[in-house]
Amino acid sequence: MNGVPWESVIAVLGLAVPVTAALWEFFLAGRKRLGYRVQMDTSARDSATSSGPEAGVLQRMQWDGADLHDPSVVLLRMENVGWTPIVEEDYVAPANDPVGIRVAFPGRRVVGMVVTECSHTVLRDFFAPGTPGLGATDGVIRLPKVKLNRRAHYKVLAVLDRVPDFTETDFPDPEVTAGVVGGVRGGTIKRTEYYPFASRPVRWLLAALVLVSVAQSVSTFARSDETVAAPLDCAEGTLHLTGSTAFQPVLERAAEQYTKTCTDARIPLTENSFKGSVPGLDTLAAAGGKAGSEEGRGLGNRLSFSDGPKSDGRPRLLPRPVALSLFTLVVNKDTGVRDLSLKQVREIYAGKITNWKQVRGNDLPVQLVSRNPGSGTRTTLQEQVLEGRPLLATTANDCRSLDTKTPGRCEVGATPGLLDTVASVPGALGHSEVGAATARDDVRLVRIDGYPATLEGADEGAYPYWQTEIAYTYGEPPADSIAAGFLRYLANEVGKDIIRSQGHRPCSELDKPLLCRPSGP
Repeated sequence: MNGVPWESVIAVLGLAVPVTAALWEFFLAGRKRLGYRVQMDTSARDSATSSGPEAGVLQRMQWDGADLHDPSVVLLRMENVGWTPIVEEDYVAPANDPVGIRVAFPGRRVVGMVVTECSHTVLRDFFAPGTPGLGATDGVIRLPKVKLNRRAHYKVLAVLDRVPDFTETDFPDPEVTAGVVGGVRGGTIKRTEYYPFASRPVRWLLAALVLVSVAQSVSTFARSDETVAAPLDCAEGTLHLTGSTAFQPVLERAAEQYTKTCTDARIPLTENSFKGSVPGLDTLAAAGGKAGSEEGRGLGNRLSFSDGPKSDGRPRLLPRPVALSLFTLVVNKDTGVRDLSLKQVREIYAGKITNWKQVRGNDLPVQLVSRNPGSGTRTTLQEQVLEGRPLLATTANDCRSLDTKTPGRCEVGATPGLLDTVASVPGALGHSEVGAATARDDVRLVRIDGYPATLEGADEGAYPYWQTEIAYTYGEPPADSIAAGFLRYLANEVGKDIIRSQGHRPCSELDKPLLCRPSGP
């Protein structure tokens, strides 16, 4: 090609393809997007077991003169997530039909609904009493053709009741039907908490990008006379890791990948490496004291990871936030419980609720399975979920000796052991980091106030069980040490992929990376 290297041609194509895809998706095909979110869909049957004059208020509501049988509450958010405004003429509906969006609830009928929030005051005029296109019939809510500027939204709160002949335990997701003329991917309304794949033209462009990447890889490996330098985070030596069992899966996988990439590095891991946050910090502090490190110089061969900040008394241990960790409550399958209010959780751990039937579960005594003192997962549960209250006294030194006919509590040393115990003990309730619990099919994750363990729930202040995962060093490690190199590795793209794969969120992806905590409501 007249002296032009073909590697340069590939590089130009590699730049042109993503630029073309972005222009197509956001400026040509993606200008109009109508979306919705199901921000809450939870049963209100547990309200009948709460104390106080407001208990069971939803079930005391009536439908055609009869009390509600199995009430539930749904909060929907309708939004314009595209680049251009949506006007009345954009809705895919006959001109004489005032309805723009229909929401069906299979297995349920609508008792009442109200528009609770509008991003702009002018939107309220679309929902005035008697507005054509606004209302509900049985299990379908009708919404008018609302004009929405870019990023505008409104919310719909609905109270529903089970249809008598619907026998399924869980209700299907709401079915939202709407469309906009000229919208992306046929104009169909999309559920925006998920990211649907790109349009067909963009898929072709992405396929071309893959081919370009393959060609570049072939070109790279074909240069047999050139050597590839090790990554900048590679270092030689032996690194000792201790601390959190909740973060253990991340560290085991990261250590494996790091030593494969950095062949002069060794990271030996044993069953005694991870015994909890506090024991890990104690081990690191003791190692620094024995080494007799000079003032101002830190250890370069040790790291300890903790769920949350250290306590006072270890001034030489320096923190580096690594990830935001989400935790979850887990129960034995036999409990019959999948959702608890925050009040119910606190009453269970305070010993006020001792049988699962008190929260509409099965007739089984509550068996609390906790981590040993020093566990960051346990400390976070006490401080952020239980408002600092201590746990009940243990009734059995060994979880295998629990009397399953009466309520009790026992303690275990590590997360895998806790999950095994919860799975095998009828009526058991425990706590775990999300990644380890999600990988098990013999326990059930529990929502809190209807919210699962997600970053979105933590950001909105709805989900309380989270903590910052912090790496500690003894003093400032040398820049060329294996401890410093491993920390850099966790912060690069490969390390962040490993962190995400285990259900955690890298600090660098949050609004305030140095604080590494949810952004707040």
